[in-house]
Amino acid sequence: MLSRKFSGVNVDKYCFILKFKLVDNNNFISFVAYLQNIMENIMEQVLSNRINSLSESQTLAMARISRELIAQGKDIISLSIGEPDFATPDFIKEAAKKAIDENYTHYTPVPGYLELRKAISLKFKRDNNLDYSPEQIVVSTGAKHALTNLALTILNPGDEVLLPTPYWVSYHDMIKIAEAKPITIHSGIEADFKVTPQQIEAAITSKTRMFWFSSPCNPSGSVYSKDELFAIAQLLSKHPNILIVADEIYEHINFLDKHQSIAQFDFIKDQVITVNGVSKGFAMTGWRIGYIGAPKWIADACTKMQGQFTSGTCSIAQKAAQAALEADPISITPMQEAFRKRRDLVLKLMSEIPGLKLNVPKGAFYVFPDVSYFFGKTDGETVIKNADDLSMFLLHKGLIAMVSGDAFGNPDCLRLSYATSEEILTEAIKRMKNTLALLK
Repeated sequence: MLSRKFSGVNVDKYCFILKFKLVDNNNFISFVAYLQNIMENIMEQVLSNRINSLSESQTLAMARISRELIAQGKDIISLSIGEPDFATPDFIKEAAKKAIDENYTHYTPVPGYLELRKAISLKFKRDNNLDYSPEQIVVSTGAKHALTNLALTILNPGDEVLLPTPYWVSYHDMIKIAEAKPITIHSGIEADFKVTPQQIEAAITSKTRMFWFSSPCNPSGSVYSKDELFAIAQLLSKHPNILIVADEIYEHINFLDKHQSIAQFDFIKDQVITVNGVSKGFAMTGWRIGYIGAPKWIADACTKMQGQFTSGTCSIAQKAAQAALEADPISITPMQEAFRKRRDLVLKLMSEIPGLKLNVPKGAFYVFPDVSYFFGKTDGETVIKNADDLSMFLLHKGLIAMVSGDAFGNPDCLRLSYATSEEILTEAIKRMKNTLALLK
């Protein structure tokens, strides 16, 4: 029966002879768990190599573990998820209600409603001084979807993609699923987690197809200045076969004077794909609207790809996003100021913890401390070998959930999100300080 159901799977090695006597319920539970483990091993062989090669998103994994512990009655403070704790502004919600009343309830054009793409085009010009026509814009189900479209549309097996570390956790696997190779370029806290043109140039080979980065950066909060972007653009303009993916999803959570886009430089703009969305800046994570501005040949290719996988995104969410992008950006200034205040609070409290190395994030809503001081230390029960160990130690001993920097390509760090109230942040850092003090 197994050989018929799981055609092509080597079931023989899982066959066994049971001489089992059910004495009590514990035996039965153990037996069921044993069978479940065997079936999971069998099913792994049924799944594709593609899915088996992917890892679970570590940010989502830590959020899941936190929820499970909370369900068990644990008083967990989760600083692991990248989501504003603010409600979507009322004027955006009203636009969505109006769209329902006006029967925007049918399939949408694959690249998005023309009205929304016009609004995005105007937003690019108004906020970033970028000239993207509506035909150069593709609206997707979140910026993550837009990035996946790019990977599958442009990359071929064996292509190389340059990834400055730290990078957002999903970049690495998006590139892998396109059968390309991520090439990491290290940056540490001493360099404010930013790479130089010299480092990029040293990593370029004949197989390099993309340079992929975010500014403001998730997880470090680092922001590239106009001069730094100009220097990178100058270098990459000498390699016209290399495309630049600029993830600007945290554009509006920026504590500098003005956000800078690498596509602003005319000599490089035909190599740049600008990725953005409404999730972070407008507290619209659940609405799932992201978009790209790109050379038309890339936009056309992404539309073709999207047409076969998901078609156009949610009609109601598109009309809500249109209202958000047509509004004066000053409407979200209070949220930005709240994040700045929280950042300053967290940095002040964490600076009182011996052993932590901190930089000052200029954007997003994360702090990314170097915690390598604690490697090799123990509380008498647990030895901390790396950031993974430390994140689990803080979770189980301190009841605080953070994400190991290993997931972002920087194994000496932890990422914590300050997208929560000042009261919760104060308690979380107090727990962190007390728990780390146990390590000697």
